[in-house]
Amino acid sequence: MALRLLSLGFLAVSGLAQDLLYPEYDKLAKCPGYKASNVKTSATGLTATLTLAGTACNVYGDDLRELRLEVSYETDSRLHVKIQDPANNVYQVPASVFPRPPSKGSRRPALKFDYKTNPFSFSVTRASNNEVLFDTSAASLVFESQYLRLRTKLPNNPNLYGLGEHSDPFRLKTSRYVRTLWSQDSFGVPDNSNLYGNHPVYFEHRKTGSHGVFFLNSNGMDVVIDKDSGGQYLEYNTLGGVLDFWFFAGPSPVEVAKQYAEVAGLPAMMPYWSLGFHQCRYGYQDAFEVAEVVQNYSVAGIPLETMWTDIDYMDRRRGFSLDPQRFPKEMMRGLVDHLHSKRQKYILMVNPSVAYQDYAPFQRGVVDDIFLKRENGSIWKGVVWPGVVGFPDWFHPNISKFWNNEFDIMFNPSTGVDIDGLWIDMNEPSNFPCYFPCDNPDAAAIGFPPEPPAVREPPRPLPGWPPEFQPAGTSKRSTHPLAPPQALPIRGAVTPKTHILPPRQESGKQLGLPGRDLLYPKYAIHNRAAYNAPMNAQGGISNKTINTDVRHYNSLAEYDVHNLYGSMMSTQCAATMQHRRPALRPFIITRSTFSGAGRSVGKWLGDNYSSWWHYRLSIRSMLAFASFYQIPMVGADVCGFAGNTTEDLCARWATLGAFAPFYRNHVEYMPSISQEFYRWEIVAKAAKKAIEIRYRLLDYIYTALEGQSKDGTPSVSPMWFAYPKDENTWGLEEQYFYGDALLVAPVVEEGATSVEVYLPRDVFYDWYTGKRIEGQGRKIKVDGVGLTDIPLYLKGGVIVPLRTQGAMTTDELRQRDFELVVPVGKDGTAKGRLYLDDGVSLVQKGVTDVEFKYAKGKLTAKGKFGFGGKLKIKKVTVLGKAKKGKRDGSGESEEVSVQVDVPLTGDFEIDLPELE
Repeated sequence: MALRLLSLGFLAVSGLAQDLLYPEYDKLAKCPGYKASNVKTSATGLTATLTLAGTACNVYGDDLRELRLEVSYETDSRLHVKIQDPANNVYQVPASVFPRPPSKGSRRPALKFDYKTNPFSFSVTRASNNEVLFDTSAASLVFESQYLRLRTKLPNNPNLYGLGEHSDPFRLKTSRYVRTLWSQDSFGVPDNSNLYGNHPVYFEHRKTGSHGVFFLNSNGMDVVIDKDSGGQYLEYNTLGGVLDFWFFAGPSPVEVAKQYAEVAGLPAMMPYWSLGFHQCRYGYQDAFEVAEVVQNYSVAGIPLETMWTDIDYMDRRRGFSLDPQRFPKEMMRGLVDHLHSKRQKYILMVNPSVAYQDYAPFQRGVVDDIFLKRENGSIWKGVVWPGVVGFPDWFHPNISKFWNNEFDIMFNPSTGVDIDGLWIDMNEPSNFPCYFPCDNPDAAAIGFPPEPPAVREPPRPLPGWPPEFQPAGTSKRSTHPLAPPQALPIRGAVTPKTHILPPRQESGKQLGLPGRDLLYPKYAIHNRAAYNAPMNAQGGISNKTINTDVRHYNSLAEYDVHNLYGSMMSTQCAATMQHRRPALRPFIITRSTFSGAGRSVGKWLGDNYSSWWHYRLSIRSMLAFASFYQIPMVGADVCGFAGNTTEDLCARWATLGAFAPFYRNHVEYMPSISQEFYRWEIVAKAAKKAIEIRYRLLDYIYTALEGQSKDGTPSVSPMWFAYPKDENTWGLEEQYFYGDALLVAPVVEEGATSVEVYLPRDVFYDWYTGKRIEGQGRKIKVDGVGLTDIPLYLKGGVIVPLRTQGAMTTDELRQRDFELVVPVGKDGTAKGRLYLDDGVSLVQKGVTDVEFKYAKGKLTAKGKFGFGGKLKIKKVTVLGKAKKGKRDGSGESEEVSVQVDVPLTGDFEIDLPELE
């Protein structure tokens, strides 16, 4: 193994872990870099020609002899730097996948671009103080046909965040650390590994402020963070593409997030109901068991908003099909009708792959010619759950026609399963049973699909459900017999179209350089799914996924666009769901994402374990997606997906999960035990308590999500976003802000009943008691935290709107009136916001958007009042301390509640006791 790795151009670095191999720096040191000439400046930036400054080194490909530099001051806070080939042949991320933001121009740029001519390097500094934020003079620029290297100097031990998706510390390690970006099916979400998605953006925070760097490149890459004799550095090593950077000036972390959102895109506003509690598992035996779970939640009095079903519903795991014996259409339609009658929702999973079998969806795909092809025009075959499959080509001009049609048939409200949302899985894309080179998929498919569970009649009555869900002999039992299973067709009966791809790409179209080795690049990224782990010594970038030499309809190579596959499916699914229900916001949860995916979908954090480590991991992973990557509808599988949870872990997770935007209990196939919240008394109690708080806060977090969809302000954020000057917050990853007011500080250790909570120098209020706590910039110990409890604190100065009580569904909740909690800040004031709309429509007929302010005993409300005219403010509670000179003059904690009856139809004022 070691000899093979060395022959592919890798050297083990002395002192590093055996599986951590770096580029051959001795050879790269001989690369001449580039020389800048023909520099032309303008009011908005500059352009230049970069010419190879010496003999080509050709370490991992052929050095490009000439490059073009383009620098643009796009806004006062955003700088764009791009280095590409002048012929425009090198692959770039298509604008159809990642639209570029318009340049608005800059009069007073906060960032300054400087350069050195020979060897060429550039730096980005703050205009206000000349602080260097990015400096590429740390090493020569390398731009080869299959390898790019750009290194920037950094301060010693920098505070770096982002570069996801990963399970590593929230504040990234700064020594001997490699972040690999290459989508892979990542069961168990391991640390020190590439995971499902790719977000090549980082935030850096210093005492002087925050800034961000986004590298728009979808090729596989290693980002190395380390230090050597030249100091601390961050280094990009990519398998291709161009150097396309945006720099964000901040200077606050929230401003960096908003500036990144202007480039990556603002997140989609999700329907109100999506914030309810969701339940799923992989392995429900049949439609009866799904219905019984719904019934059991109702009987237990635990609010259930949405029921989900995994691939169990499919006929032998084939997409766009129903198992005729276990999930027959009549029962599925009855299930959905029952849920809808109770104002609940239903979601099914759809995978990208389509079974390579003689059944209607595949044959329609063949007719529409939408599957990825081999060079000879035959369909490229992989293996997923149904066995041998074909993979849709999201670049194909017929893909929308095909995808829309399958949804129209399968999910037709009148004749199919009328789903309310969609769940996307396996879209890295996963080809998990067929190891590279996957040249015999039929052999790899032995054992797939897995054996289904036993067929049964409904075993017991299900009160209130349709006749199909009742046992045989019941008077209300349907007389329709179960459909017999259909025989599996012979795969050889399929006769797909042949579309032979052109042997050469057109020049000037950013389709990728010719002559590249698309299976065995000399530079091997640290792909965890490699054939011979840990490196891609034998075509490992293709292992467990589509081979990277496969070309799409438009001639783009999977080598270049692999990391876009999941996001492209997400975009298509969002368009298709909108096609189904044109007036309504789509709700889609996906697994694989790329920068900008939040424009269409939310994200669940993948196949985690039922472990305390993954319980803790769920916090920092959620924070990264919500605050850095602009995908705020995010959450982990509550209680864990893989393995058996425990009563204590599930109780703790039921409370923690209630304070993530996406809140779903999900577990894997048997023999993992069932873990619905009602199965343990203490878990049921914890869930009820947490959901009551969550639902009362639902409009508060909905308002925060609406704000993020408008300007990118994170709806969930780490502590240092609120306190960027407090160095003690910079590394915190197990307590966070849910919205801008609620500090969540869960117990994080097994068996513990206490937790240490860091409180900055500010005013906080205990959620449960209203007690005022003066933060001293140190940790406080909270004892006696039972399994049904989670420490929560309100930040002084932020008014929080609450529903007067919870409900069993969000539809019922939306009928409840409001109360306002006014936690007075250090300056004696507070302010907050409430946004209301119909919760589902893409275009609103009217909204209510109110700003509340409190000062000197007076609460004012001003804004728009176009929705919810029947709703009222019924109570206002002020939290603070008595003014000095009143009562005994001690300034002790005080809580004053005033009953009111104010309709949300116009501006108003309320006189309240004056607290400070």
